[in-house]
Amino acid sequence: MYNLIGLVVLLPLIGAALNGLIGWRIKNEKIIGAFGSGVVGLSFFIAVLIFIEMLGRDAMNRMEIVEYFNWIVAGGLDTAFAYQVDQLSILMTLVVTGVGFLIHVYSIGYMHGDPGYWRYFSYLNLFIFAMLNLVLADNFLLLFLGWEGVGLCSYLLIGFWYTKKFTGDAAKKAFIVNRIGDFGFLIGLFLIFITFGTLKFEPVFLQASVMVLGEPVLFWITLMLFVGAVGKSAQIPLFVWLPDAMAGPTPVSALIHAATMVTAGVYMVARSATLYALAPLTLEIVAVIGLLTAVMAATIALTQNDIKKVLAYSTVSQLGYMFLALGVGAFWVGIFHVYTHAFFKALLFLGSGAVIHAMNHEQNIQKMGGLQKYLPKTYLTFLIGAIAIAGIPPLAGFFSKDEILAYVWHDGSVILWIFAALTAGLTAFYMFRLVSLTFWGNPRFKEHGEGAAHPHEAPATMTIPLIILAVLSIVGGWVGIPKALGGGLAIKEFLSPVFYHADRIMALPEHGVHSVDYILIVLSVVIAAAGIYLARTWYLRKPDVPNRIAKKYSGVYTVLNNKYYVDELYDAVIVNPTVKGSRRLLWRGFDVGIIDGIVNGLAKLIAVISKYGRKVQVGVVQGYAVAFVFGIVFILYWLIFR
Repeated sequence: MYNLIGLVVLLPLIGAALNGLIGWRIKNEKIIGAFGSGVVGLSFFIAVLIFIEMLGRDAMNRMEIVEYFNWIVAGGLDTAFAYQVDQLSILMTLVVTGVGFLIHVYSIGYMHGDPGYWRYFSYLNLFIFAMLNLVLADNFLLLFLGWEGVGLCSYLLIGFWYTKKFTGDAAKKAFIVNRIGDFGFLIGLFLIFITFGTLKFEPVFLQASVMVLGEPVLFWITLMLFVGAVGKSAQIPLFVWLPDAMAGPTPVSALIHAATMVTAGVYMVARSATLYALAPLTLEIVAVIGLLTAVMAATIALTQNDIKKVLAYSTVSQLGYMFLALGVGAFWVGIFHVYTHAFFKALLFLGSGAVIHAMNHEQNIQKMGGLQKYLPKTYLTFLIGAIAIAGIPPLAGFFSKDEILAYVWHDGSVILWIFAALTAGLTAFYMFRLVSLTFWGNPRFKEHGEGAAHPHEAPATMTIPLIILAVLSIVGGWVGIPKALGGGLAIKEFLSPVFYHADRIMALPEHGVHSVDYILIVLSVVIAAAGIYLARTWYLRKPDVPNRIAKKYSGVYTVLNNKYYVDELYDAVIVNPTVKGSRRLLWRGFDVGIIDGIVNGLAKLIAVISKYGRKVQVGVVQGYAVAFVFGIVFILYWLIFR
C-alpha cells in the first residue's frame, strides 16, 4: 500500500486541473463540488489504508521512502522526487485529507451561488496538493516546494473575491510577509547543504546526530529554519498577516487555520527535531517566541468583536502553544496539539461560517445574541468546539494542552508555566465571551420589519461536517490520555521512532506519575473553568462589568482593541518609508531621472542630428554636386596619404 502514496498526492492535483480547465464549462455546482470533494475524500481513504498497513508493521520498521524520479542533479546536489512515509507524515496526511475533505463538503453549501464556484474548488484542491507535498517530502527541497505552494494557494484563496479591495490587500499582505520568513528558510537550506552535502532528511539527521551539542552552524541552521516557521505559522513578529486572512471565504479560513498552512512551520520544526535537539539556544528562542505569541494573541482576542477575528487570534495563540511545546523538547506534544487543534479549530471556523451564513453576512458578535434557538445544531457543535479549546476534560483540547503544561513544568520553567496557564485561562474566557454574545442572552439583531435578520439553520452539507468534527473534538484526544489518568499515551508511542535521535540527544527524563501531575491537571481544569465562569457571569448576568472595566482601564483596552498597534507600527517604520522612498528615489530619481532621462536624451540627440542631417536632402542639385566633390576629394586623400 505504501506505493500508493503518490496517488494520495496526485488526486487533488487532478481535481485542481480538471475543475480549473473545464469547471467553467460545466456550470453545475453539484458536479463541481462532488468532484472537488471526492478526490480529497479518496485521498483520505487511501491514506487510511496505508495507515492500517503501517500499524501492522514493527514500530521501528514503519518508515519507507517511495522514490519516483531523479528531480535535480546539479554539481553536488542530487535530489530525487520522493515521499517519506512514516508515523509523522502519515498522521499529518490523515489530518490534511480528512479535515480537508470535510471542509470541501462544507464548501458545497457555503459557496452555493458564487460565480467563481469552479475556481474556488480548483484552488482548494491545489492547496491540498501543495500541503501533501510539504508533509510527505523526504527532503528539504521538496518540502520547500510544498511550502511555497501553500503560500501561493493562500494568496489565491484569501484574495478569492478579488473585486473587493480589502481582500486583495489581505492576500498581498499574507504573500509578502511569508516571503520575509521564506528568505530565512532559504538561508537555512543553503547552510544545510553546505554543512551536510545533501538536503535529504535521513542523511542530514544521521550526520547531525553525531555532532557536538551547541555547534554554532547548527544554531544558525535551526534559527534560519525557525524564521521561516515564524512567517508561515504566524508568530511574533510576523503574525500580522493571519488575522487579515479572514477576508477570504470562511471555509478557507478553516483550511488555513486548522489543518494546513499555519501548522506547516510546526511540522517543519518537528521534522527537524534532531537538528533542534542539538541547538539548545534555538530551542529557548522557540519557547520564548511561542509563549510571547500565545499571550499577546490571547489578550488581543479578549476585545475583538468580529467572530472570525476572535478565532483568528485564537489560532495565533494556539500556534504559540505548539511552539512552546517544541521549545521545551516535547516534539511529539507539539504534533499532538496540531492534531487536536485541527478538529476543534476547523469546527469553530465552520461553525462561525454557519452563523455568518444565517445572519446574512453579519460578523459583529455585538449584533447577534440568542441564536441558540435558531441554530440548534450549529450552537451545540460550536459549544463542543469551545469546550474543547478551553481544555475541559474529556474533550480533545484538554489532553494536548495538559501535556504541554506538564512538560513545561517538568522542564523547570516555572515562569513559562505560569504564563502558559494564564493563557489557557484567557482562552477559556474569550471563547465563552464569544459563545455568550453569539448564542446566549437576548437577541440584539432586528427580528421584525424592514432590514430584519432571519437566522436559520445551515443546510445538511454544512451541518454534517460540523457534527463529525464535533465528535472528533470529543474523542480525538483519547489517543493521548496521560499515565496519571490511566492512559498509555498511544500517540507518543506511535510517534517515538520519528523522534528517536532527538529524544536520545535531549535525554528528557520520564517524569512518570507523581502527585504533582494530579495537581497540574486539577489546576489546569480549575483555571479553564474559572475563565468560562467569569465570561458567562460578565456577559450574561452582569453585562455592565466589561464596560466598567473598559472605561476604568481605557488605555489598556484601547491598546488591546487596536492589536498593540503592531500594524500601525509597521506602517510607520517600514511600509510608508518604503513607499515614499520608492516614489522619490526609485520612481522620480532612478526611473524618471535616469531611465527616462536616457531614453528621452537619446531621442533629443537623434532629433538634433536629424535637424542638421536632413539639410543635405533639400532637393538642390548644386548642393548634391558639392557633396559629391567633397566625397571624392576625401576618398582620394584617404587613398594617397593613409
